[in-house]
Amino acid sequence: MTQHDSHVDIELDEVTLDGILEVPDGASGIVVFAHGSGSSRHSPRNNYVAEVIRSRGLGTLLFDLLTEGEDRVRANRFDIPRLTNRLVGAVDWLRAREADREPSVGLFGSSTGAAAALRAAARMSDDIGAVVSRGGRVDMASEAFDAVESPTLLIVGGADRDVLELNREADTQLACKTELHVVEGAGHLFEEEGQLAEVADVAADWFAGELQ
Repeated sequence: MTQHDSHVDIELDEVTLDGILEVPDGASGIVVFAHGSGSSRHSPRNNYVAEVIRSRGLGTLLFDLLTEGEDRVRANRFDIPRLTNRLVGAVDWLRAREADREPSVGLFGSSTGAAAALRAAARMSDDIGAVVSRGGRVDMASEAFDAVESPTLLIVGGADRDVLELNREADTQLACKTELHVVEGAGHLFEEEGQLAEVADVAADWFAGELQ
């Protein structure tokens, strides 16, 4: 039986963050989401992607990288070191909570959250089984490229030209196994019909293949 809308309090050293943890029975892995600037665990796009990932037998953790008060200060949304620390802390919290399962852990990062995901993967090395970036500001993690060992999928909209170029550069510079998937005609938010479904399917396939 799947845990539906299981609210969790992620207690870190300096703050408690709100999250939603859903893990199907027998899940081989859990994907932790790092949202982009101004987004939260309620992001409709990421919740849709999470639903597709769970349909493949994997668990998901969506949580707020910032408290409500912190999010009111716009600069905090671009504080990648802080976001990375929060993501690392959430993964550590998850591993302690799910110690009996010992699940593989993947990271799904959107926009600035993708930079936090790559930096966290570099810091946690063998503890992260796979990374997926959606429209990621991967340039904000470029100094960590050499230390990322987790297989990384970069998903970008074909019409999101500036971000696409940044991801093409990252695809050649990351030291790990990488793949670049371009959703033709899509902008930064993948708003046209079928575009987000393509993102979700490709991401779910990547995690299902890597989180064994």
